[in-house]
Amino acid sequence: MGQGLLSIGLTTLDISARPVDALPPDDTTALVDKIVLAPAGTAAGAALVAATLGVRTRLAGCVGDDAAGRLVRSELQAAGVDTGLLAELEGAPTSVTILPIKSSGQRPNLHAMGAGGHVEDSEALREAARAARFVHYAAVRATGLSDDAGAALLKDAKAAGAVVTCDLISPRASILGELKLILPHVDYFMPNASEARFLTGRDDLADAARTLLDWGAGACVFTDGAAGSVLADAAGLRRFPAHAIKPVDTTSCGDSYCAGFIAGLDRDWDVEDACRLGGAVSALVALGLGTTGALTDFAAAERLMRDGVLPDGATSGAAR
Repeated sequence: MGQGLLSIGLTTLDISARPVDALPPDDTTALVDKIVLAPAGTAAGAALVAATLGVRTRLAGCVGDDAAGRLVRSELQAAGVDTGLLAELEGAPTSVTILPIKSSGQRPNLHAMGAGGHVEDSEALREAARAARFVHYAAVRATGLSDDAGAALLKDAKAAGAVVTCDLISPRASILGELKLILPHVDYFMPNASEARFLTGRDDLADAARTLLDWGAGACVFTDGAAGSVLADAAGLRRFPAHAIKPVDTTSCGDSYCAGFIAGLDRDWDVEDACRLGGAVSALVALGLGTTGALTDFAAAERLMRDGVLPDGATSGAAR
């Protein structure tokens, strides 16, 4: 059996500020309660949260040769993430998103494209995938890694004994060909419910799940906002309710759910408890600003999952 998690794909820097209900006029200044800078993205966000939960974690992706890239790398390393496969793309900026979070929790954003969607195809990456216990693939449509190369990478990882999870950067119709190549090598496909409906053209989640299983996915785990999450496999659909909270920032909830799910499996929990842990982790993240929000450690997530105990000052933790 391999060890730890290898998270592959989108790596960005998020700059989050709250509350921002309107931009100040002209050259004036408005005060906000908090500004947070944190590594983010479908791969790096999941890696940061997984490491916070105590999972041995490596990240494969790209940053630019700039101050933002150096900050992303140093913050990941401070959290315990192995960044040996986080490449620096010469001449490119790091992908950065500015998130002015409204008091209501809405999160319009400004995004600067950069190196974040690039993954270096290398023998070192393939060796890391074969050595991992879990491979989280967030590199669909990544540059630098062809469709065939991504599918071959996951096939080799599964053959070596890895559990493969997959999340999406964005659900464009152009990804369907690549998705159908990689899904036969994916144990748990983890888009949100809206993405699953869009990709399959099916409004009913059960129908969407059946389509994705027909395309080769071993199982599907859909996050569904305040409605919680759904596990779909050969046994049918099971829904897991969300925790009743007053969210502060939901930006990284999907990534954090994936990380929590993997952390549960890493402790040899069954898949249903892994789903419940994912929900608890995402709730804690939503209670604060930035990629990790109010999440402190695995014990805090387990307390919320099992006993409904939230951090001091947070709104009710009862399940919906």
